[in-house]
Amino acid sequence: MKKLNHIKFTLFIFSFFSVSITSWGQVPQVPREMRFADLTLKLNEQVRREIQLDVDALHKNPTYFKVKLERVNLYMPIVEKELQASGVPTDLKYLAIQESSLIPDAVSTSNAVGFWQFKKGTAEEVFLRVDNHIDERKNIVSSTQGAARYLAKNNSQFNNWMCGLIAYQMGLGGAKSYFGTQYNGKKVIELDRNTHWYFKKFLAHKVAFENQIGKLVSNTGYLEEIQVQGPTTLKAIATNLGVQEAHLKEYNKWTSNGNIPDDRPYSVVWLRSGSAPARPLTNTTVQNNPPSTYQSASINQNTSAAYPKVTGNTQMATQPDQIKVNNIPAIQASQNTSQEDLADDAGIRKGKLRRVNDLSRNDEIEAGGYYYTKAKNNSAEAETHIVQAGETLWSISQKYGIKLSSLKAKNRIREDNRLIPGMVLNLQEHRKRGEEIPILPRNQQSPKPSPGANQPVQTQNQPSPAPNSSNQSTEATMTSAGQSLSHTVAPGENLFRISQKYGVKVDDIKKWNRLSNDNIRVGQKLTINKP
Repeated sequence: MKKLNHIKFTLFIFSFFSVSITSWGQVPQVPREMRFADLTLKLNEQVRREIQLDVDALHKNPTYFKVKLERVNLYMPIVEKELQASGVPTDLKYLAIQESSLIPDAVSTSNAVGFWQFKKGTAEEVFLRVDNHIDERKNIVSSTQGAARYLAKNNSQFNNWMCGLIAYQMGLGGAKSYFGTQYNGKKVIELDRNTHWYFKKFLAHKVAFENQIGKLVSNTGYLEEIQVQGPTTLKAIATNLGVQEAHLKEYNKWTSNGNIPDDRPYSVVWLRSGSAPARPLTNTTVQNNPPSTYQSASINQNTSAAYPKVTGNTQMATQPDQIKVNNIPAIQASQNTSQEDLADDAGIRKGKLRRVNDLSRNDEIEAGGYYYTKAKNNSAEAETHIVQAGETLWSISQKYGIKLSSLKAKNRIREDNRLIPGMVLNLQEHRKRGEEIPILPRNQQSPKPSPGANQPVQTQNQPSPAPNSSNQSTEATMTSAGQSLSHTVAPGENLFRISQKYGVKVDDIKKWNRLSNDNIRVGQKLTINKP
């Protein structure tokens, strides 16, 4: 018996050390050279050892590390998206892990609060609301937007993201005194034992988590963000989403009493079941591109408003064989109608109309919309398109006269929920396997259009779209059904916002309109049955 126990003990010790050795072998090692934002960092042996000690400490407890990694995986897609939209390198995302471990109501000894650990005064400087009712430091979307503003402001003083990051801890005045101008505009930096401790700790978090994000992910779902305009409550939103109020309170600790005011839209997040959409791609790709690549995308955006290109007898656009759109024979719908009626007007079969316009059987024809009567092309005349809020893959394919399947294939993107405003889509060349889709900073996404740029290019006078076209009709109108309403989807709307507007459930809207998923497009007509 004693011999058996001795054998068991020996096996236990062997297993314990085997697991420990395996875990230790998985700890990432600090390299001699690193990339951070647009900087190249060269590390000597002493600073590598210092940073490695911090990396080892982060990995020391596998259970604790896994718990933290699960939280990182949950919030990081939103953090990346907001940094991208603000033009801040997504490498800065590791700062949120360093500051709070992405715990929404974390409080430091100096009374800094939230995901990015803002003190009240600093939070208000970056336009976050902090009072007895709302504390946006605990809102993952708002606080990340605030952090991006603060980091971008710091970087503008140095043109160096290392200095800008350290200024996050020291304050801008302290960082200026500490650094002077020695690093201004410098892109290759040698790090040694005298490198600021805050930056060394940051690099430890980057090394520790950089290749771990996406691993050990539970199948519990993903965080989805919805924009809510109050006044309303988490309880009312929970009812529409079909979740418990406690669920929303867990992920939205920024509203102390569950009430959402009406001073501005607020971002509410909730844990949605299923597989998450592909994570937003880093904007480092855009920033590191040669200037010509970046500028060509910006130039294309200035011209994209000129599409669709409409030529021919535009005064008779609603008649067959009168106009071409993007040099493809087409017809303009004079009114909201059925596919069959428009096909009759165009003199083609309904099946062909559906096929050449990538329509499904239940898609309605919208007044003022252009519909092709012959097949669209495999490529567009324009090289790229900058995605705007509210656009869908279908609306982009129609705008340029490119087949929907070709647009999807060229960009390796299949679902509308993968689209992000500022995303640069290819319209001619296929994107290489594994190639990231660049996303322009927010200030590069919406240049002021030239007068009339919202209208198609015309060669003759063209009548204005019908008053109830998708560009103009965003209000619900009563129908003969009494309590049945027809709602035209406006840019930026989703099923949740529409359900909130009418006080109905998302699932009911899907049932009334026979929707198999949550994807809707601008201009689409939805039936709403008021209770």
